[in-house]
Amino acid sequence: AARRARPNGRGRGGAERPDGRERAAGISARRGAWRGGAQRGTGPETVAVLKIMRLNAWGGRLHDRLIPYLTAAAPDVLCLQEVIRAPGPRRWLAYRDAERRLPQRSDLLADVAVAPPSHAGVFAPSARGPLHEADGRQAETLWGLATFVRMDLPVVEMRQGFVHGAFRGDGFGPFPRPANALGMRLQPAAGRAVCVVQMHGLRDPRGKRHTPERTGQAERLAAMARELARPGDARAVCGDFNVQPDSATFATLAELGLRELVVEGGFAGTRTSLYAKPRGGVADYMLVGEEVSPKGFEVVRDPEVSDHCPLLLEL
Repeated sequence: AARRARPNGRGRGGAERPDGRERAAGISARRGAWRGGAQRGTGPETVAVLKIMRLNAWGGRLHDRLIPYLTAAAPDVLCLQEVIRAPGPRRWLAYRDAERRLPQRSDLLADVAVAPPSHAGVFAPSARGPLHEADGRQAETLWGLATFVRMDLPVVEMRQGFVHGAFRGDGFGPFPRPANALGMRLQPAAGRAVCVVQMHGLRDPRGKRHTPERTGQAERLAAMARELARPGDARAVCGDFNVQPDSATFATLAELGLRELVVEGGFAGTRTSLYAKPRGGVADYMLVGEEVSPKGFEVVRDPEVSDHCPLLLEL
């Protein structure tokens, strides 16, 4: 079972402190982190721990911090939300609406593909719309999710679809915008298959309280997770759900035998100091199936690479 780390960095099972590379990536055994005794091998046949990371990338706004962090952390599976793709050379663009102006990387998918280079990415767009060049011209871009998987982890099955609305190709438009999910079934060289499903939940200007739209969103997410997994598979469902911890979303997912780790682990929130609102709370979640016992789970607070914290799960 998952064990809480002691202050000296050793869990009750005797796990060593993270190595230097993990400390540099901001992955350490601190209060609230779960840490067990599994050790990571040196090759595809000897990997004892599978690292799954989830992060709302904020359009790559903190590119200079984000890329070194992902390189050092080197998760086996990386689930990103708020990913931009635009034709042409990689550059800075700007998102503008009535409330804000945000710098965005024009091709965050390509930026992340080199950090680390041993991964392959799948992009699932939810909308097409304009961002702005430095000279004011508009650039057509795609906005969506991306999952990167270590190349020696075969992706044997995939699901992609919308949990709210449908693809919007005529501009980003008003909120709530289309929301989608992306799932992959992975088959390591040894052991059980692993199903990883991620979602970026709909953003509602009225807030994060539960609504009929979010009921439908939860049902569609659960359907994707149910259809992808086979009996005995290890399962993880994660994302920026944009719901409160008491949302009925979690009762729907609990019917599949999925338990939520952020609130259960006693973490105070998943937003960083860069979040503009005074009370960040929890918007991001990681759930695991009842068939697995996490070796570790953490809401990574340092370094700050977005206005959302990375969630790191070890299976």
